[in-house]
Amino acid sequence: MELGARSQGEAAPSVAYPDELRALVEGHLRELRFSSEAGTSGLEEAMRYSLLAGGKRIRPVLALATARAIDFPLDAALPLACALELIHTYSLIHDDLPAMDDDELRRGRPTCHVAFGEDVAILAGDGLYAEAFRHVLSQPGGSAPCTLRAMAELAAATGVGGMVGGQYLDVSGAAATDAAGLRHLHELKTGRLIAASVDCVLLMAGRPEHDRMGYRRFAGELGVLFQIVDDILDVTGTDAALGKPQGSDQRHGKRTYVSEFGLPRARELAAESYAGAGQALQRAAPAGAPELQQITDFIYTRTS
Repeated sequence: MELGARSQGEAAPSVAYPDELRALVEGHLRELRFSSEAGTSGLEEAMRYSLLAGGKRIRPVLALATARAIDFPLDAALPLACALELIHTYSLIHDDLPAMDDDELRRGRPTCHVAFGEDVAILAGDGLYAEAFRHVLSQPGGSAPCTLRAMAELAAATGVGGMVGGQYLDVSGAAATDAAGLRHLHELKTGRLIAASVDCVLLMAGRPEHDRMGYRRFAGELGVLFQIVDDILDVTGTDAALGKPQGSDQRHGKRTYVSEFGLPRARELAAESYAGAGQALQRAAPAGAPELQQITDFIYTRTS
């Protein structure tokens, strides 16, 4: 597979995706309710508006694919998987706000603050983040100690040492200006939550540190690959395909793999990262992990 090798108008290559796992996630998300009283039903409406907007659900599907790879029951991993999507949705709602990226389109529909107002959008994001932890802790899929370790990792991956810290480096321009600084920014902003989608399942299953290391290397490289491809698509994609405004990063003057290295080199870096993720997965799961490989292939070849 070669990223971006298609000519304009040529169909994307067909890449299998674990749609069975995505269907499990979608069904569980649709059943979630957050408001127990009439006074907060409008907040629930805003939360569900963004949560149920669609998408490939890469993070929760990655969690379920990890569970399948290590023979951990899918029903035990499902609350954690959906919590990952709640957190990801919260981050998108806040990213879209006028004080951040000021985007009016997400997943092909008006962003939460456009549809409900900035105040409600902020609260919807806050609510989704809190409900993610409540959802897992109210129905833990593993033993209490293992679930607590998984939740501690999820909090770390989304806090100042993870996603939120990476967002700060992005908006403040505080990251180191070299290539390592760019990679570190995106390892925090994007990579930590993707890595947690794998690692938290291993923690919930009680896997020891030496079993987790290989999967963590795979997930770390997968997070980098996701960001490089995202940066490429911000330049080469269309509003219709992306479901959001094309060229948003460039308009905001953000550092990306394309702005730093140029489009040809960014594509080469994506190919290198794709190969690295595949090699790490082979070492982590020598008997095979087909759904994890499918997700890796999809991320590398995705067009939206």
